[in-house]
Amino acid sequence: MTLDEAAPVASAPRRRAAGDPVKALLHRHRALCERAVDPLEIAAGLEAQGMTDRTAARFRHRDVFSLAEELYARTPRGDEPAAPSDARPSDARALRGFGCALLPGALALGAGAAGMPFAGPAAVLVTVAALVWPGRPGRAAAGRFPYAVLLLAAAAVGWAVYRHGTPLGVALALAAAPGQLVGAVFAARARSRLAGSRALEDFADRARPLLFAAVLAFGAAAAGAAALAGTPLGPAVPLAVVLFLTRLLLGHGAPRGPVAAALALALVPTPLAVPAAAAGLLVHAVLALSRASAHAARP
Repeated sequence: MTLDEAAPVASAPRRRAAGDPVKALLHRHRALCERAVDPLEIAAGLEAQGMTDRTAARFRHRDVFSLAEELYARTPRGDEPAAPSDARPSDARALRGFGCALLPGALALGAGAAGMPFAGPAAVLVTVAALVWPGRPGRAAAGRFPYAVLLLAAAAVGWAVYRHGTPLGVALALAAAPGQLVGAVFAARARSRLAGSRALEDFADRARPLLFAAVLAFGAAAAGAAALAGTPLGPAVPLAVVLFLTRLLLGHGAPRGPVAAALALALVPTPLAVPAAAAGLLVHAVLALSRASAHAARP
């Protein structure tokens, strides 16, 4: 055999390796693929790192979801099956969260009804505490507790209670429980929409109406809380929506900058400041929460 005849044989393995771009991608994202419990987490992780359906075409896949399925299938795993036992603990955690979220409203309502001199500050304290307990949404945002966001939230709520009276603080505290419930339902349904989607744009189209429905449902609940507390709807509902979106965004790992900016805007002493903050935060939520990476399973 001549040297020219042997050359194609020697170069065949190199061509085969170059013809398998998914293998290189698997090596690059091995930690993500080994940690994932299903292909959805891989898809969310790839999207968080900037991959789009158009990028997936370079790896011979029609979308990120099908690429994630191949990566998941090709990742070496142990023999133990991935037990789908997360549903029950997750449901129990959501139920405990709703029970704990009832406490701020009960405490604020009791303090206001008893005419305690510090009922207003107490309502501010329990309202801000409801943003992080239960669930500690700040952990998901960047691994550290969002002290700056909490301070801004406390300032915004305290300023509003100072201007409009203790009943406003009671209304915001009462809205914590429906906020927890609506947020849990939104998270569960968004996760199910993610499971049924076949492209990133498809999931975004499914997630946006779900978010609008959640905000409308919470707004109605906040209006009911304001009526129960005896405070006008105008200042109460927009600020309650700001707090609801704050919790929702931090709980899904969204950047804190727009959240902090909206809370800072709510401190401006003009009637339109809080509605403008709510509108701006809603725009940010539509952009952030329509991404698959916002709904990856979190510990």
